[in-house]
Amino acid sequence: MGRGRVQLKRIENKINRQVTFSKRRSGLLKKAHEISVLCDAEVAVIIFSAKGKLYEYSTDARMEKILERYEHYTYAEKALKSPDLESPGNWCQEYVKLKAKVEILTTSQRQLMGEQLESLNQKEVQQLENQLEISLKHIRSRKNQVMSESIAELQRKERALREQHKKLEKELKEKEEKEKVVTQQAQASSASSPPAIVEPQPTLNIGCYQGAGGNHGPGEDSPETQLRISGSLLPPWMLSHVNG
Repeated sequence: MGRGRVQLKRIENKINRQVTFSKRRSGLLKKAHEISVLCDAEVAVIIFSAKGKLYEYSTDARMEKILERYEHYTYAEKALKSPDLESPGNWCQEYVKLKAKVEILTTSQRQLMGEQLESLNQKEVQQLENQLEISLKHIRSRKNQVMSESIAELQRKERALREQHKKLEKELKEKEEKEKVVTQQAQASSASSPPAIVEPQPTLNIGCYQGAGGNHGPGEDSPETQLRISGSLLPPWMLSHVNG
């Protein structure tokens, strides 16, 4: 005897309803995985339980890309179905939709900043807290990455400066050694050469004429009469010229 057909209606028993949800949920996710593998299709399944708990499945964890593709497809389909987009009525409807999206995004931003939380229930507050924790994890991860890159860059600059310092120090030592060698060679050359002999130059110092005294009359030359030039005697012919 075959299995009877189950009538589709809400299960009143809470426990039976939870058990049936768990079984059907697992079966649905399994079927989604099978169809994605067998048919090479992109599948995305989103399930919210009666308590608001989220269950999802997506092909290769590409939920966001699949949802973006779905939004583009539905928008293009709507554009094809409504060719009269230039009419003022459609523009007004589009303006109302965009205005509603802006208000939702503004409210969400304020709630992320800790404002306008009075309208949120316990579940929404918990979801907001989870979202902030995830965002904080991404921010910390990016911060650690930036700090690691900054430290690596500083270490690279430090190594470059050390190498440049060593190079300059080596060049300075080589320059000092060259100057020392040149100085030693100059000192050795000056020590090996003989000292220069300086010949004294004769000086002509004409002293005063000295006479002999009262034993000789005027105009008479005494052999003792001398004209001294630096302690040297002048020859007689110079004496006669000097005496007139």
